[in-house]
Amino acid sequence: MLVCSCNYITDKEIREVITNLLDEDCWQLIVPAKVYHAMEKRGRCCGCFPNVVDIIIQTTEEYHARRHSTDTEIFDFMSRLKQFHEENRRADIERRQKGHRAA
Repeated sequence: MLVCSCNYITDKEIREVITNLLDEDCWQLIVPAKVYHAMEKRGRCCGCFPNVVDIIIQTTEEYHARRHSTDTEIFDFMSRLKQFHEENRRADIERRQKGHRAA
């Protein structure tokens, strides 16, 4: 499935990059910018970033399930990641409100 139409990136490509990053350090915090940097791409409109975050969460959960990580390790990591995701969603919503326009 095409996730980023600006760069023509599929979910399969994103999952492969995430898995490679997790193989390097399975507890690192992976964000869309890190994924795009690993693919030598840039976010253009960045409209795909919320979907990329969802793919990161799914892929990370699947990776740790295959790796048989303990529940406490996974819960701590996933709660930090979801908190990061929600904070960025709130920032997106605030930027889109009329009262936050620069012009």
